[in-house]
Amino acid sequence: MTSSPSPTPATTPGEAASRRRVLLAAPRGYCAGVDRAVIAVEKALEQYGAPVYVRHEIVHNKYVVKTLEKKGAIFVEETEEVPEGNIVIFSAHGVAPVVHEEAKRGKLATIDATCPLVTKVHKEAVRYAKEDYDILLIGHEGHEEVIGTSGEAPEHITLVDGPKDVGNVEVRDPDKVVWLSQTTLSVDETMETVDALKGRYPNLLSPPSDDICYATQNRQTAVKQMGAEADLVIVVGSKNSSNSVRLVEVALGAGARDAHLVDYAEEIDEAWLEGVGTVGVTSGASVPDILVHGVLDWLAARGYEDVETLTAAEESIHFSLPKELRRDLRAEAKAATED
Repeated sequence: MTSSPSPTPATTPGEAASRRRVLLAAPRGYCAGVDRAVIAVEKALEQYGAPVYVRHEIVHNKYVVKTLEKKGAIFVEETEEVPEGNIVIFSAHGVAPVVHEEAKRGKLATIDATCPLVTKVHKEAVRYAKEDYDILLIGHEGHEEVIGTSGEAPEHITLVDGPKDVGNVEVRDPDKVVWLSQTTLSVDETMETVDALKGRYPNLLSPPSDDICYATQNRQTAVKQMGAEADLVIVVGSKNSSNSVRLVEVALGAGARDAHLVDYAEEIDEAWLEGVGTVGVTSGASVPDILVHGVLDWLAARGYEDVETLTAAEESIHFSLPKELRRDLRAEAKAATED
């Protein structure tokens, strides 16, 4: 009689940890909009000298902000904090028209480092407001990008903060409604919200192109692939970075047993590695790669030296620098104070 083969024993946590490897997401880190914004501050400091003021964090990353502060950038919360006759840079997240007006009243020279993809959403909001649509803006309340976009047409825009908020929406004409979205959201959550809105408003109009930025989508796609294989996913990014926070959620949703957000390698808890064979590593769109390499070095020192790159997409997009960097802004600001 032929005996049946013995069932393969389940892999124990100890056995899994003995086969240690790292899956490194690609793409990760800086997107074209963040790269443009950071370079804009650096170029302004080189061209005009310190100080150069920046309204809010240029991008949501502690390391980037501290590095630029050391070079002479001064970060402020409100435009009114900038002394008359100085230069102020607007962050990659964009600002409302009222902020531009504040800068003009304060006799400030401005550099607009808003990501072109965010600018696209602003223009869509202006266009649909002119056509008298009710605009349902999918995004998180209080996020700088949402505040900036809402400021383009406040009388037409209603914020929808996820599927749970759909029941609170009221519009004037259900046949004249369009949705827009914050660019850094989870693709899945956004479409879940859109589907819920369409359940209430079947004639809901979609924007001419997807508002969620290519970088956000690509990084989430890579993490979805990674989450299916990784026991632990480490996302490098700051807690106020919406797209970084989303990557943790996407990793867990894709099957990762555990996922954490850290600014620096030193924030990793060694207890997270217990029973872990495969560690996934990625970073948000505002994170320089030096911080990712710090995490890889930290893991290598603990036996995770085998690094395999998981490529979900190739990125080749570049944005030109703000046009204001081609002018003598110091002279313009000085002239404004003399008027």
